[in-house]
Amino acid sequence: MADLEQIMRTTFACRSFTEEPLPDDELTAILEIARFAPSGGNRQGWHVIVVRNPDTKAELIELSVPAIELYVAQRAAGENPWNTVEPSSVDPATVSVPPAATAWYRELAKAPVLLVVALDLRVVASADRHLDRIGVISGASVYPFAQNILLAARDRGWAGALTTFVAAAEPAVQSLLRLPSYVAVAALVPLGRPEKVLTKLTRKPVAEFAHLETWDGPALGAAPTNA
Repeated sequence: MADLEQIMRTTFACRSFTEEPLPDDELTAILEIARFAPSGGNRQGWHVIVVRNPDTKAELIELSVPAIELYVAQRAAGENPWNTVEPSSVDPATVSVPPAATAWYRELAKAPVLLVVALDLRVVASADRHLDRIGVISGASVYPFAQNILLAARDRGWAGALTTFVAAAEPAVQSLLRLPSYVAVAALVPLGRPEKVLTKLTRKPVAEFAHLETWDGPALGAAPTNA
């Protein structure tokens, strides 16, 4: 196993893959490691649909496109796409973006494998369900698992990306893959051998997102001011 810190620092979002197949034994080995992710009550409510059929892969990608087009249109309008706090000025019914704007996503259909990561809502705790905002807590029982997939893949020389646009078409995905109504679509993860390996990722420094005691408290790691 490679150095854990190095894996975490270099697990990039891969959207371009070679034609090399991802064998079942390699995928099994990746999921074997990923399954040790934490989940609420250790209920492990995740489920993975392994999609190799080209027609099904293409359909999953196409189901995602309307959500991506809205994302692109909202960004063009200077907005933070799909956020639930600030109302959007973009009318989804009138969105029109050039095909080139979504071409990068359609390329994901060429990945050797698409993993649909789903979550059984019967077994997860949603402690924020009654708050006056969108719920996020249920994700704590599935996204650590999804990230473990990417970390394990990186360690074995494969790569992927965590995408969620397909969730906007959840009813259609449930029908396509015969998912029960109580199973949520959490992510679509393409996996394969990367065409190019990235090793230098750009991320905010700790001092920009970690503060002491309160939201507006001193930044963690910042140089102390003179009294």
